[in-house]
Amino acid sequence: MLYSHDTFGLGHLRRSRALAEAITRAIPTASALILTGSPVAGRFTFPARVDHVRLPGVTKLRDGSYESQTLGMDIEQTTDLRAGLIRATAEQYDPDIVIVDKEPTGFRGELLPTLEMLANEGRTRLVLGLRDVLDEPAVLAAEWDRKGAIAATERFYDELWIYGLRSIYDPTEGLALSDKVKRRMHWTGYLRRTLSTEAAPITDPYILVTPGGGGDGQSMVNLVLSAYERDPALGPRAMLVYGPFLSGDTRADFETRVARLNGRVTAVGFDSQIEALFAGAEGVVCMGGYNTFCEVLSFDKRAVIVPRTVPRLEQYIRASRAEDLGLVRMLCDRGDGMTTQSMIEAIRALPCQSKPSDAVSDGLLDGLDYVTDRVSVLLSKSADKAAE
Repeated sequence: MLYSHDTFGLGHLRRSRALAEAITRAIPTASALILTGSPVAGRFTFPARVDHVRLPGVTKLRDGSYESQTLGMDIEQTTDLRAGLIRATAEQYDPDIVIVDKEPTGFRGELLPTLEMLANEGRTRLVLGLRDVLDEPAVLAAEWDRKGAIAATERFYDELWIYGLRSIYDPTEGLALSDKVKRRMHWTGYLRRTLSTEAAPITDPYILVTPGGGGDGQSMVNLVLSAYERDPALGPRAMLVYGPFLSGDTRADFETRVARLNGRVTAVGFDSQIEALFAGAEGVVCMGGYNTFCEVLSFDKRAVIVPRTVPRLEQYIRASRAEDLGLVRMLCDRGDGMTTQSMIEAIRALPCQSKPSDAVSDGLLDGLDYVTDRVSVLLSKSADKAAE
């Protein structure tokens, strides 16, 4: 069972889906159930023996607080409902392994009753999965202290899987984890993405422009459109995928601008099989989320990353470290790079930019293989314990 709180964006669900698909492919007798709060979970396809349970959604407000997306319940009631559904699902599904994405205690501590139950029963192996970058060390330490995340990690989790390489970045830097917990940490490498279906190739050259889920991608999309508007000779054409969370008046304004570009930029709202668009692209302009970064590496694409810098520095840290290593180029509002002219120059320079494989290190994309090996080990330990 995989837990993915998904209060914003697509990252947690997409990472959980990639893990579930790899595990069930490697172990033909295994099934996987994803618990997710993503409002667009039903728009994704899931492979055989993988399914999902949709938890009631929550929305983050501008002041940092949360509210129920649709139920009209206050956030405490919604959290209690989600916590009850998680525990009931765990009781009925009776998982051998639970993989928790990023949040050791879940959204607002909703996972704690289930962790307590499973720990007391002593049969299920509990794993905390962390992406390569979480946030600035000081900010992350304060957040984990406030949430009781250190105590939960120390008490409940049998293993910690970090979906990256220690040589690139340590997301636990600054966290007061005991030596005992550090010995449970496994650096898996990044999670390789592949084509899940055979897609018809797109013959005309294009660059892919993707803000991921799109909820915070307005600035990047605006910059790309401005570049094509200012420079009539800029090419190749751009294929823009807005993401499901870029909508409303902003999306309508972008659609008008795209139409005026007469085919030099085309746009779609959402593509659940975006891997095919990565595979066929001449280059990529994107934000710096974990899944998008994995796709850039997996399909070995020259990329310009425009990371967000609020409310977290996660994307900036990832993109700046990747640029230092020669994997990508970064444009960022922390310097003087977020201008229309800088985007024009970056797109023009894409064909001459190095590919990630030119700077690749050993084990960079071994994450899914490492995870499936660990799952096999944990399952064998559970079987040995049951036999005893």
